[in-house]
Amino acid sequence: MKNTIYVTFALLLVLAMVPAASAHFKLLEPQGWIVEATNGDPQKAAPCGGTTANPGTPSNIINKIQGGQKLHIKVQETIYHPGHYRVALAVNSRDELPKDPMVTTKEGARGPTSVSAVIQNPPVIPVLADGLFVHMSQSAVPFETDLEMPNINCAKCTLQIIEFMAEHGLNAQGDFSYHHCADIQITADTKKPIDTRWPGQR
Repeated sequence: MKNTIYVTFALLLVLAMVPAASAHFKLLEPQGWIVEATNGDPQKAAPCGGTTANPGTPSNIINKIQGGQKLHIKVQETIYHPGHYRVALAVNSRDELPKDPMVTTKEGARGPTSVSAVIQNPPVIPVLADGLFVHMSQSAVPFETDLEMPNINCAKCTLQIIEFMAEHGLNAQGDFSYHHCADIQITADTKKPIDTRWPGQR
């Protein structure tokens, strides 16, 4: 009986020290701009991952694609949370990336908890796609799709993939989203018109 009380107390103590559940995802394709752990960390800070304590180790990988072609996007959720994904593209600077989506919250035991987020439909530049991979249960297989890239020239664009997490507490470094980015070199297809909607394109 005494041992049971000690075990129960120890279990409660451990549970009290565990933070609120948090989703994680790993960017599988294209290759990310920082080296990711098995669970995808570091990924909390906007706009491109890392954390204050661990900004991440650059991978120095630049993915190359021709403009107007489809780019394969593949992510693996490593710790489940309901939610969806958004993909955006910055041509000249990461400052061009949009803010994390506006979120509706409710008050929880530990502060605000996310309920839903605004999805751009249709997406507005620099967002390429929004509301991807909506899920309410855990998936053992990666989420993947092909997205058409704009026909532009950029030596080092930033492709951002974020996951909005529902039923999640506030992430002080990244609102209610986790973040990954990839460096992309896009070379325009000379047989197609340049997409002048994007910054610096003529």
